[in-house]
Amino acid sequence: MATAYYFTAFLLSLFIAAVYMFIWHKHFDAHVTLVFTLIPVVNLGYAFIASSTTLGEAIMGMKISYIGGSFLQLFLTWAVFSLCDIRLSRWIRMAMLLLSSGVYLSVLSVGRTPLFYSAVSGEIVNGAMVLRKEYGPMHTVFQAMLVIYFLMSLGAILYSYLRKNQVSRKLLLLLFLPETFVLLSYFGGRLIFHDIELIPAAYDISICIYLIISYRISLYDITDMAIDSMVEKGDTGFISVDFKYNYLGSNVTAREFFPALNELTVDRPLDRSEWMRGNMIPWLDDFKADEKKNEAYCGIDGKIYLAELRYLFDGRRKRGYQLFVSDDTRNQEYIRLINGYNTKLQEEVAEKTAHIVEMHDKLVMSMAAMVESRDNSTGGHIKRTSDGVKILIGELKKEGTFDLSDEFCRDIIKAAPMHDLGKIAVDDVILRKPGRYTPEEYEKMKIHAAEGARIVHTILEGTEDETFHHIAENVAHYHHERWDGSGYPEGLRGEEIPLEARIMAIADVYDALVSRRVYKESMSFRQADAIIMEGMGKQFDEALKPCYIAARPKLEAYYSGLETF
Repeated sequence: MATAYYFTAFLLSLFIAAVYMFIWHKHFDAHVTLVFTLIPVVNLGYAFIASSTTLGEAIMGMKISYIGGSFLQLFLTWAVFSLCDIRLSRWIRMAMLLLSSGVYLSVLSVGRTPLFYSAVSGEIVNGAMVLRKEYGPMHTVFQAMLVIYFLMSLGAILYSYLRKNQVSRKLLLLLFLPETFVLLSYFGGRLIFHDIELIPAAYDISICIYLIISYRISLYDITDMAIDSMVEKGDTGFISVDFKYNYLGSNVTAREFFPALNELTVDRPLDRSEWMRGNMIPWLDDFKADEKKNEAYCGIDGKIYLAELRYLFDGRRKRGYQLFVSDDTRNQEYIRLINGYNTKLQEEVAEKTAHIVEMHDKLVMSMAAMVESRDNSTGGHIKRTSDGVKILIGELKKEGTFDLSDEFCRDIIKAAPMHDLGKIAVDDVILRKPGRYTPEEYEKMKIHAAEGARIVHTILEGTEDETFHHIAENVAHYHHERWDGSGYPEGLRGEEIPLEARIMAIADVYDALVSRRVYKESMSFRQADAIIMEGMGKQFDEALKPCYIAARPKLEAYYSGLETF
């Protein structure tokens, strides 16, 4: 009866191991595979003991069975840590292996030394050999080792249950059961059955549970499952290369995408292929220099392929590079379509915006012209002062004293025609007076600066170009301020006056001097120049003097070509 039990346990473990080999996958944990390998060997040892006819045969069977006691529990513990995704250090693993090996070496000395068994005998009970043993010191070490391994496994399971949300709770429960069954069968089996070991049955139950674990564990490994799914689907190519750019291999899909791979030989350098020298090697060089450059595109026969570069790992060690290649043609065509649409839309928006800006500028110029038509000037003041500002700005850019940006220069030239918009608020009686103003009339005339700033602010309010808005408002508001503080409307002095207003002031006064008015004749260039130069440091910013001197010949040439009389 006992012999039949042991042989049944052996045959059942052999069958379960065969089932495991049938469903085995390369991603199965190696420690679990060792468990399935050892348990049939251990159960064979128990069957060998039971069928023995001599003490020597029984001791030999016992030594075989203790492979399980010494190493199986070690592999079960390692399997628990691995499946809980907890890494044991190399030194701890080495210490555990040395402990198990030391215990098993003492087992092998049974019959020659009293280390494990101080005495051993055997008798036939119910047709089966039963060993009677007196334990030595190493047997105590063996029992302590079993308890330590169990506690380590239990600790790993509890830690994962409490702290690791990414480990399946079902898996943790399944891992707990085999450890518990084996330990209880070892320490409690003899209390129930004195002459029959329950350990073979516990081992069979354990590997049944591990069979379930093995079947489910690959579902939890997202990385491996994703790779397997991509390989099975057949639309992702894989290419492996070592750090010396030697070709390691590729799948069929990759070779269909990149026919040049068919020219390569495993373990030979990539540079033997011209296509590889012009494509894959530069991709690898870029990735090697900067890991963020992990994508590359390649067009072949009207198709666009995306190659994603990663490191090739062997366990935790980097061994080379791996490329994941997919057909990205449809995605790129969609992106190209979207980009084309966006480009067209941007062009249309730019065109509409330019049209709106042009209309806006024409409206401002029309307002300025309307104001000028009410003034007592001979006309053309707006254009002349704008051209004067442009000449002065050109010389300022050459000189470089003020380090003017292109945006500033463009904005002040564009803002110049708006400097007198405030005159729209001045009464016609004053604005069109054919002579000099009385002090009272002059005070009324002076309001045009502040009014001009208000009007410009209203016109440009809400515009996206805040810089132009600010410059145009300053030009209208402060172009009658004087360097010495005697100007209007606020009596600003020195650099309190915005630069754009200081530049506008020179162009405005110069035009007023050399142009004819109804109340005065035009001055000669020499007279006008004398007044401007005398005003440097008083009415005008003296830092602008070099600019004015450099611009003077161009201003004179410009006004010589105009009819200002």
